[in-house]
Amino acid sequence: MESVTLAAPGGELSIWALFWQAGWVVKLVMIGLLVASVWTWAIIVDKLIAYARMRTALNRFEKTFWSGQSLEELYRALSDRKTTGMGSIFVAAMREWKKSFEKGARSPIGLQTRIDKAMDLALTREMERLESRLGFLASIGSAAPFIGLFGTVVGIMTSFQAIAGSKSTNLAVVAPGIAEALLATAIGLLAAIPAVIAYNKLSSDAGKLAGRMEGFADEFSTILSRQIDEKVAAKAA
Repeated sequence: MESVTLAAPGGELSIWALFWQAGWVVKLVMIGLLVASVWTWAIIVDKLIAYARMRTALNRFEKTFWSGQSLEELYRALSDRKTTGMGSIFVAAMREWKKSFEKGARSPIGLQTRIDKAMDLALTREMERLESRLGFLASIGSAAPFIGLFGTVVGIMTSFQAIAGSKSTNLAVVAPGIAEALLATAIGLLAAIPAVIAYNKLSSDAGKLAGRMEGFADEFSTILSRQIDEKVAAKAA
């Protein structure tokens, strides 16, 4: 077990001083938690910006899609671009539609199934992008308090060993060692609380965005289904 020298009575109890007085195990725990906290905030900021951009893109696409512009014109405008959200779902469906008719699709049911699968794959890719790194927030939210508690337990054990060696239980002597051990738990909570709140908020936002994209996929599938029926009826006539 690492050795810890008790702080002198009346020693400084600032956070910086407590960190430097802590044993190497507790220091490693604190540094790891601080790094995790910084990375957590980086993910939070990145996701908030990404979700805001996605909402803007969905609003813009819906406005264009329902403006009365033909599907062919919209497909030509989007097919050569990097699309996201509903645009990716639309392009995937139209690409499958055009390929199938160019190859002389005979089964309307088969064509509809392929289009639906193409949209499902595009939706899955979009959701993977939206939910990427959210698992890290969940992990930090659940694990950080226990990691901090581990640092606290180690720090208190070594502090008590030092107390036993010095044969002094004066509060002024004991307090700094206990305080530096508890600092690890405080840093663990500092990392965990924002991670848990952000994970719940971002998961809810991702679910709402997914719901909008799924709704569009269902509506567009219905539109294409009607057009397939019309083409089949025209060929039969």
